[in-house]
Amino acid sequence: MSVQTWLRHARRSLLATGTTAVLTLALLVGTEATSQAASQRPCDLYASGGTPCVAAHSTTRALYGAYEGSLYQVRRASDSATKNIGVLSAGGYADAAAQDGFCAGTTCVITVIYDQSGRGNSLTQAPAGGAAPGPDNLAPATAAPITVAGHRAYGVYVAAGTGYRNNRTNGIATGDQPEGMYAVLDGTHFGGGCCFDYGNAETNSLDTGNGHMEAIYFGDSTIWGSGTGSGPWVMADLENGLFSGPNAGYNANDPSVSHRFLTAIVKGAPNLWAIKAANAQSGGLSTYYSGARPNVQGYNPMHKEGAIILGIGGDNSKSSSGTFYEGVMTSGYPTDATENAVQANITAAGYQAPPLASSALTPGARVSLKATTTCCNADYLRHQADGTVAISPITAASANADKSDATWIVRPGLADSACLSFESAGAPGQYLRHAGFQLRTASSDATALFNRDATFCLRAGHSGQGYSFQSVNYPNRFIRHYAYTGYLAGDGVGGNTWDSDALWSEDTSWLTAQPWS
Repeated sequence: MSVQTWLRHARRSLLATGTTAVLTLALLVGTEATSQAASQRPCDLYASGGTPCVAAHSTTRALYGAYEGSLYQVRRASDSATKNIGVLSAGGYADAAAQDGFCAGTTCVITVIYDQSGRGNSLTQAPAGGAAPGPDNLAPATAAPITVAGHRAYGVYVAAGTGYRNNRTNGIATGDQPEGMYAVLDGTHFGGGCCFDYGNAETNSLDTGNGHMEAIYFGDSTIWGSGTGSGPWVMADLENGLFSGPNAGYNANDPSVSHRFLTAIVKGAPNLWAIKAANAQSGGLSTYYSGARPNVQGYNPMHKEGAIILGIGGDNSKSSSGTFYEGVMTSGYPTDATENAVQANITAAGYQAPPLASSALTPGARVSLKATTTCCNADYLRHQADGTVAISPITAASANADKSDATWIVRPGLADSACLSFESAGAPGQYLRHAGFQLRTASSDATALFNRDATFCLRAGHSGQGYSFQSVNYPNRFIRHYAYTGYLAGDGVGGNTWDSDALWSEDTSWLTAQPWS
């Protein structure tokens, strides 16, 4: 075999024993060592710190400097064929062009998120559990586009009802064994339901009691715990409790965080655990808690079972949402120095939101917004005589008044100039806004509330088509049509009929079209 192949096999063998041989191998293979040292990834750093990865998941990049296998698998709707999406080079970034070519002209979902550790801890469609039926939905493959190191890539967009799991793992901590984990998430995509998690859970998809989980939670649920502000928060899901600190309920040291790209860390050892978080684009980690286990029966010692979950709770609770880009789980309790090095590696990766510039959405332009759901893909967002907003078919034969009502003038966001507001072309001075989570048009009263209600931030279309429009004051809600009426809707959470997770991604995705007037 080649020197490179020998190096890769030798290194994987050593990592499986919890050791690292980066420096030793460098002495043996000369020039290969230089490229290896230059391309260290998070799992190389964890191994160097004596706490090797036992699970490593990412749809954006390799998490080992020598990894050159598949990151994830997609399945296309047109013929149910599947394709593994790998990296552009060893230790490199996702080959998004391979996905784009395979899914062209149809839609794809993510079916497998491969484990890069070599232990076979890949994530697949979650089965039914104690809290909800299954199997869960699979994430649309193009709903979370980003760039990393300038390369196009896709995250795992979890709407309510979506979930991944592995109940038969290898090497994941059980009982009170020490472990660490981090995840890079979209800090602007979250929900208040239970539970958007990544980490250690029950092996039977049932709630088996306090202390049977140890997972990163991200969201704004306040049922079990919370931090300062209105959320979202990074907390630890330890089963039957989302803990933001040493006590059940409110803990003042856990702040609200909403970085576009967020690093979240939870780690645990016998009578010791910690929460950390950071901006995944710059800066260092902040420790929100580090200390003894909660003083509640069942959490000391812990009873971890060793399954892995993503996007759901341990019992398949699946009413929350979020976006995942990469994450790992380790054997052993990582040191602060190791985690600081991993955070530096994450910020150096260069996560960026994709450019979404569209001439159709330039302030001052006129645009019509076309629904993408199969039922309604000839329908356009329009206001009606009573000020309510709906979708309806508009054609060249439609009345001029209807065409005007389905045409919007793009304005800089009234509450945030980086976002957008929409003025009616048919009723100048009237803006699209939400009130009671229903969309309507109204004249601006120049109040801060009106400005926020009438401002929407541009996001990639949740279904992989077009654009989605995020409320500036309710960031987990988007412009949606439901029963042909316009709403501001959450994906499965919010308690209203229009918050249904059925077709949510499609109903919140809009195409820009030539203005009808």
